Amino acid sequence: MTAHEALEIELKYDLDAGASVPDLTVLEAVHSVSGPIVEHLDATYYDTDALDLAGNKITLRRREGGHDEGWHLKRPATSAGPGRREMQVGLETAADPFSEVLVPTELTDHVQVHVRGRRLSPIATVSTVRRITELLDSAGQVLAVLCEDSVATQSLLPGGHAQTWNEWELELVTGDEKLLKAADKILRSSGARTASSASKLARAIGPTPTGNDSPGHGGKKKAAKKLSALELVIAELAEHRDHLIAQDPLVRVDAPDSVHQMRVATRRARSVLRSFPDVLHGDVIGHLEGELKHLASILGDARDAEVQLERNRNLLEGETAPATIIAALIDDQIKTCASTVEVVLDYLRSTRYYELLNELDSTVAEPQPGPDADLTAAKALDEAVARSAKRVRKAQRKLEELTVESEEWIEQLHTIRKRAKQLRYTTDSADRLGTTRHKKIAKQAKQEQAALGDFHDAEVSREHLAQLAGGSGVSVADAFVYGRLDAREQAAAATAMREYLRAKSRL
Repeated sequence: MTAHEALEIELKYDLDAGASVPDLTVLEAVHSVSGPIVEHLDATYYDTDALDLAGNKITLRRREGGHDEGWHLKRPATSAGPGRREMQVGLETAADPFSEVLVPTELTDHVQVHVRGRRLSPIATVSTVRRITELLDSAGQVLAVLCEDSVATQSLLPGGHAQTWNEWELELVTGDEKLLKAADKILRSSGARTASSASKLARAIGPTPTGNDSPGHGGKKKAAKKLSALELVIAELAEHRDHLIAQDPLVRVDAPDSVHQMRVATRRARSVLRSFPDVLHGDVIGHLEGELKHLASILGDARDAEVQLERNRNLLEGETAPATIIAALIDDQIKTCASTVEVVLDYLRSTRYYELLNELDSTVAEPQPGPDADLTAAKALDEAVARSAKRVRKAQRKLEELTVESEEWIEQLHTIRKRAKQLRYTTDSADRLGTTRHKKIAKQAKQEQAALGDFHDAEVSREHLAQLAGGSGVSVADAFVYGRLDAREQAAAATAMREYLRAKSRL
């Protein structure tokens, strides 16, 4: 089975008694209507016992009947725009949906970050008699469809009951939002009103706990002078957890920049634990920080491979490189990227990953306070920034004791970069408090980290080029090209080092 995804933009309405479909050809863009076509739809909805999908505004159903029968997964849109994403695969059999039906992995992979290996079972049935009217333009193209639904549902949850109602759904096809607004006005004048529930399932099973009820959801908060250190840490941790969860389905489909963003979320969550070591109980920090480090390492291998591939492509721009070098720098690196992503995907399917997510959730929901939990957030942040800055300066002093360009010297620069990054991450918590006190040091740390990042990437690339040039069977001509590429990376490293020294003097 192959999954197909589309953006669904629709309006849903409850109906007043006696409501009837108005003449929609009065709409400016609508030339004519066709139908109605009658369909009989029987759907079974699936979720975990804890309703993890419904709690995150996700529905998963197996529907028979109609023009689009099959398995349907509906999720919120990835941006703040209107609509929902709908993914569909066909029915594998016409088997009884209450038997041991296997939900297609083409769909479950996209929600495992919420399901986490738990069993998916039927939670409701929805039977619908649907009358479909198509709104057409002058060329006969379908602009939108109006569905008149007579609905009968049965909740399969403990204490669940049966319901019946009528509703309308107006869904855009090729029309625009202007049409949607005009049609909305006419439908409301004919007895339609905003639906009381976002979906048939929501109405069938009633309210559910949402995945967005944790502290910190919704991003940065305005200044909170009385915020405690514990509240600050939990809000920050929740924000980075939410970002990690948002990236999970994107990583599974190899979306651009998704590995990078998931790695950033993981590192930031870990940085919170390291920057505020006594706000949460030590046992919590030790284990959770270790698991986040493990995930960051796996994501890091995949991200480093992506960066190297992009760097190799940039190096070869303007070069008349032989096929052997293109194969070594591009083709082989593409294979490395694929293999490292597969390691990431294996981890994302593992019990260890699900346990990490559960631990993040429980830490946010029921934190175990440490000795500094009751400090004010402002005081805790000041102390965290001071500690992080001190660690950067200590690493810089150690660098001065080492031989320039030695292996130890290069490794120490990498240590400085990591500590500068943690300092920058720590200062970002000031946004939640509405203070600009640490803005200057944050800017300086970012400059230092960026310069050392460029240096590190150039040095890694030089090492890779040296390995390729020193391999058996490399021709003199190829070795010469590798040498020219190495010279460019050497120049890039020197430029990055000058930028670092300028940033260091400011920090």
